Amino acid sequence: MRLVTFTHQGSTRIGAVDGDAVVDLAAAAPGLPRDMIGFLSAGAPARDAAHGAIASKKGRIPLADVCLDAPVPHPGKFLAIGLNYADHVAESGMEKPWVPVFFNKQATCVVGPSADVHLPRASSLLDYEGELAFVIGRRCRHVPRGRAAEVIAGYTIVDDVSVRDWQLRTPTMTMGKSFDTHGPMGPWIVTPDEVGDPHGLELRTWVNGELRQHSNTAQLIFDCFAQVEHLSTAFTLEPGDVVTTGTPAGVGGAMKPPRFLVAGDVVRIEIDRIGTIENRVVPEPEDSALL
Repeated sequence: MRLVTFTHQGSTRIGAVDGDAVVDLAAAAPGLPRDMIGFLSAGAPARDAAHGAIASKKGRIPLADVCLDAPVPHPGKFLAIGLNYADHVAESGMEKPWVPVFFNKQATCVVGPSADVHLPRASSLLDYEGELAFVIGRRCRHVPRGRAAEVIAGYTIVDDVSVRDWQLRTPTMTMGKSFDTHGPMGPWIVTPDEVGDPHGLELRTWVNGELRQHSNTAQLIFDCFAQVEHLSTAFTLEPGDVVTTGTPAGVGGAMKPPRFLVAGDVVRIEIDRIGTIENRVVPEPEDSALL
């Protein structure tokens, strides 16, 4: 399944994409939760009901008539890993990490797959990072790597947008990774049965049609399952938590000279068997301030 959060005629709810239509689960299966975290928390019965709703052909809305939001608009945790492709480690001039290097992206940075990304007033060093992400589907702790696939609800795309000077001011990186609108996500969650092996997916990032990043998730230093094992050693993972798995070489800040994003740039990220997100950079609006 391809699970979405969407807005139609002023109402936001969840659905499943079937061809060129969205199956509105609130209409086709009224007993299901109307938000993604609630749906994931409901487990296998909810997934079975969603499959039944798709088969029923009820509650269908043309995909072109809806606005796709981030599939998990307000994740309880939004975790990201740094330096997780060897080629990105090399271009960054850093040493290969011997343990996963995680940081938080604040959930308020999350926006949808076609939403605008703000060029912040505080900095012009705005960069892109195309990444595969996974979404947790079961509350879990101390998950061994061999069972990590059991707790992943599916996979999506994230642009780990980064404000480089703010990122590098402190070891935690959180401030430079969490500006509002700097977590585009989507276009949907693709369930593991449709993705297959998540460690063999081509990833490409374009800026204004120029290919900047091209790699494969086979090149991850710490793969998705190792990341689940590592994180769940310390704290409980919950349905709807999002973990984005790192970016390959080709970021603008590592180019010589650096090529940071400017207003009007369009970043497109594509991952095989998942889909595409595309976001335009715009100046941070004046009304974003509390005066």
